Parts: sequence; C-alpha cells; structure tokens
Amino acid sequence: MDLTTIKDPSFLEDLTIEELENLSEDIRNFLIDVTSKTGGHIGPNLGVVELTVALHKVFDSPKDKFLWDVGHQSYVHKILTGRTGQFETLKKYKGLSGFPKRSESEHDVWETGHSSTSLSAAMGMVIARDIKGTDEYILPIIGDGALTGGMALEALNHIGHEKKDMIVILNDNEMSIAPNVGALHNILGRLRTAGKYHWVKDELEYILRKIPAVGGKLADAAERIKDSMKYLLVSGVFFEELGYTYLGPVDGHNYEALLENLQYAKKTKGPVLVHVITKKGKGYHPAESDKIGTWHGPGPYKIDSGDFIKPASSPPAWSKVISETVRKVARSDKRVVAITPAMTVGSKLEGFGQEFPDRLFDVGIAEQHAVTMAAGLATQGMKPYLAIYSTFLQRGYDQVVHDVCRQNLNVFFGIDRSGLVGADGETHQGVFDISFLRHVPNLVLMMPKDENEGQHMVNTAIQYDDGPIALRYPRGNGLGVEMEEELKTIPIGTWEVLQDGTDFAILTFGTTIPMALEAAERLAQEGISVKVVNARFIKPFDEKMLMDLLEEDMPLLTIEESMLQGGFGSAVLEYAHDHGFHQAKIDRMGIPDVFVEHGSVNELLEEIGLTVEAAVTKIHAIHSKLQKRA
Repeated sequence: MDLTTIKDPSFLEDLTIEELENLSEDIRNFLIDVTSKTGGHIGPNLGVVELTVALHKVFDSPKDKFLWDVGHQSYVHKILTGRTGQFETLKKYKGLSGFPKRSESEHDVWETGHSSTSLSAAMGMVIARDIKGTDEYILPIIGDGALTGGMALEALNHIGHEKKDMIVILNDNEMSIAPNVGALHNILGRLRTAGKYHWVKDELEYILRKIPAVGGKLADAAERIKDSMKYLLVSGVFFEELGYTYLGPVDGHNYEALLENLQYAKKTKGPVLVHVITKKGKGYHPAESDKIGTWHGPGPYKIDSGDFIKPASSPPAWSKVISETVRKVARSDKRVVAITPAMTVGSKLEGFGQEFPDRLFDVGIAEQHAVTMAAGLATQGMKPYLAIYSTFLQRGYDQVVHDVCRQNLNVFFGIDRSGLVGADGETHQGVFDISFLRHVPNLVLMMPKDENEGQHMVNTAIQYDDGPIALRYPRGNGLGVEMEEELKTIPIGTWEVLQDGTDFAILTFGTTIPMALEAAERLAQEGISVKVVNARFIKPFDEKMLMDLLEEDMPLLTIEESMLQGGFGSAVLEYAHDHGFHQAKIDRMGIPDVFVEHGSVNELLEEIGLTVEAAVTKIHAIHSKLQKRA
C-alpha cells in the first residue's frame, strides 16, 4: 500500500485481517527505511504496529482520544493520521516532531516527552467528558516501564477509586529504554504467564446459568469460587484489586486477539486495563534482538547489516567521559555509588556496572525516588553519584530542594544533556536547570569548558564534602582535547581567564566558550580588546574576579546556553545591583522566554540569536554607545 495516500484512519474499518497484516508489513518496511536515513525511535515503533492499527480500527480518532504515554511510540499513529509524507523531515528543524504534537494534528490530543503522564491527563479528560455529557472513549497507552513512575501509580489508584469509564492500554514489551526493573515489573511477568483467567470466569458463569431452575443461584454462589480462581490463575491480581477489569495478557501482534479484546473493553463499564504483550523492534532483527536499549532511538544506520552510521573517528561522548571518571575514582573511593533512573545506557554507566555491580542502582523511571535515595545514601557517609538528564531532573525538583539541599547532603548530581539537545525538541531541551537550581541554598553548580576540565570537576565533586554539588555537561561529544593522567581538584567558586582584554569582558561557560573566543578574535581585528572568562562555577561564582571587573567599570556580556530568566546572567546582574554598581554596563545573551522546538543545535542557536555574529553585534552596539558618551 502507498502509505502517503492515507489521510485519516477511517479506511481501516473495512480491512480484513489479512489486509491489516499486509498493511503492518508495509508500515514496518517504511519505518525501517526512513529511520535508517533520519534516525529516530525505531525499536519502540516497530513494537506497536499492530496495536496502533487495531486501536485506530476499533475506535474513532480524533473523537476518541489516544494518549501516548511514551510519545516516541507515536510514529505509526502519525502514519495512520495522514503524516507519512512528512517523515523525511522527522526531528529536523521545522519538520515532523518525534513526539505527539497538538499543533501538528487534531489526532494528537496530548503531548508527551516525559513518561508516566498519560493516566493523569486521561483522568482529567474523562472527568471533563462526563461533566459535558459526551460519549467519547479515552484511551491512555502506557508502557510497563512508565508504570514505575510514581505519578502513574497515583493515577492508577485514583482511576480505580472513581470507577469512571476509561480504557487503559498497557503496552508491555518488558523494556522502557533499557530492561525494566522493580517489583511491578515482576508482577507483570507473572501476569504474562498466567493466561486468560477472565475468559475462564465468564465461561464458568455461562455454563452454570444454563442449568435449569438452580442455575442462577449456582452462578451467584460461584462468585467466591471465581475469586479463588482469580488468585489461582493470576498471581497477585494487582489491577483487579485496584478496581480495574483486567483483560489479558493479549498478543500484541495478533490482530484477532487484539480486536476481540478491544471490542470487549469497549462494552465494559468502569475502568478497564488491556494488558498487551509486544516485542520491541518487532520485524527487524537487529532491533528485535536488542537487550540493552541500543536500538531505542539510534541515529542513521545501514538496513542490511544494522551497523550505525557514525563518523570514522570522533572525540569521546561527554556521558562517557564523566561516567568513566566516576568509575576511575570509585576504584580508590568505596563511598562512591552510582544511581540512574532507567538511563544506564544513555548515561554510559555500563562500564561502571560491570566493574562495580553492587554499587550501580537503576531505579527505573522514578526520578523522585532516585534523588531521595541518593540523599539517604549520603546520610550514611556514602558519596552517591546520580546521573540524570537535565530534562528529567525537573521531575525530582522538590526532592532536590527538600531532601538534599535543605539537609546539606553530599550528593553529586551529574546533569547530562544540559543545554540544547536538538532533535528531541522542547520536552528534552536541558535549558531550565540553572534557573531552577541556582536559587537553592547549599548547592554548588558548575560546568566545564572541555572534557579535561570535566574529569577534574568529577574529581572535585567527589572530594567535596560540604554539601550537594552538581556538574552540568552537554549532549554529544567532547572537543577532543588532551586528557591529563592525574586528576586534580578545582577550587570551588573560581573562574579562569582564557584570553585577556581591556575593553570588554565576556563571561561564559561550557558549550558557549568557543563562541566567545571566536567573537573576541573577530573584534580584536577591529581593535576592540575582549577578555574572555571561563565562568565555570555558576554558583558560587568568583566574587573577587567579578568585583574587580565591576570596579574597573568594564562592560560585561554574559553568554549562556540556558534560559535568560533566572540564569547566570541574572546572577551577575543581581550581584552588581546588590553591591551598588547600579550603572554597570551589563548585557546578556541566552535563551529567551520560549520553548525551543526540535532541529539541529546549530539551527536552534541561529533561530534564538545565540551566535558569534550576535555577540559581535552586541559588543559593537555597546562600544558605539560608549564612544558617543565620550
């Protein structure tokens, strides 16, 4: 089938099982072909082809509302809702989003980049539906990994209590990004092998009621027997005890089973949970055989071999540099323990786990728990290293404030993917952490200029015993600088002058240092002398150096790949104001008050005006004003 001819899902209504299977093969071939060129979340989407097609056949989108909890599983949904022709632009600047996007289609009713949100949102939609008196179906589709998120469990509890009509689709592929962990995962494992006890119950009741005269009484009396069967056939009966009608396990690649169970769920009152078993990467052997999450969201690859297309040689990834330095220090410091919320692979902690299996803890998609668990470790003299993406640390904010910083505990936060991350878009840009961490008492916040300084900052953080400390580092690879063999400690709160100058000073850190140095070089050719400062400690910063600059009345430009509101530049302005420098000439560059969408980092920097040219222009403008005053 030519998938580009699909305008909406209505064509599915009249397709036979055989035609649906052929369609599934066409969709898989298309996904493999297009993501081999663009990259993308191939593994998750190959696993939900039949499930997505079946949902769109049985239900009527957009009247009926699908909420994709793990939004990276929405590619098939996008194909069936008329967006096939846009897939060549997948995750590219101004192109098709890799996640549900309400502005993209009326069929995208909930935007998800972080997991475990769909059930709460669905409950809100159900309540609204019932108040308005409409009759649409609300269907959150949530993965087994996402159920480890506390928010999902809170919602499960409330939905079961309210008894409102909702159909929860549990897509169980035994993995989130990496293999799942935890007791709930074990419950689902038992359910997978338990069989369809629900159909056994119904069959028993049907037989009993057929017995003349006494059949009805026998059927009513059999409730206790059926309850006993429930415990016999399904170990735990977790969901039924929460108040759901449980259907499953259902083979998520078998159309007859899917359609039968979805139709049954459609007729069932109250909350229903359809437990669907799928295979991540289904239909493409390299992705299907992946056990550690390598094929969760790769870049371009060769279809025939499954080899990833990467530059012949490149500097090491930032995540690798940081995690391997933690591993190096852990060899001599037995206090060091590593924690990750389901991101062992992404944070490059596999090597640490192989060498120290008893000191690496993957807590699943449970960021709040991860932060407070780290706090608990710190109270007992351990040195917990929590590797967490900037965008996911947002989810543990209260725990950072209340459990870690308030108690001034020695937790080391490795804030991965800080700054713009590019293709994953606004839900994943790591641009808020400075603003939401800078104002929290007791916390040290730093970012290195290169991987060599990064390894020294890791050592600094582990040796620091005066409270919590956080190290920001970007997505992607380092600069390829020479790595010193011996680890050092960097004095807390010290900056570094990278280039001296007398007319202006640029204060910056991390990924924007090359931008500042290039701007200074261009300005030097025009006779404007610019000092470039590596403001590597964002909090506390180098008060002596900043005071000297202010007393010299040197114009300052701060540059940061983070939000301007509450960011590093704001801290400099606050310091100048609080110390009486009300006429200080300070300008700022950073990310404005917008959510930055997807695209390459360079394209996004250009769009928001965070470039060498913009820095040069700002300094020119300040220089012109000063000359006029003179």
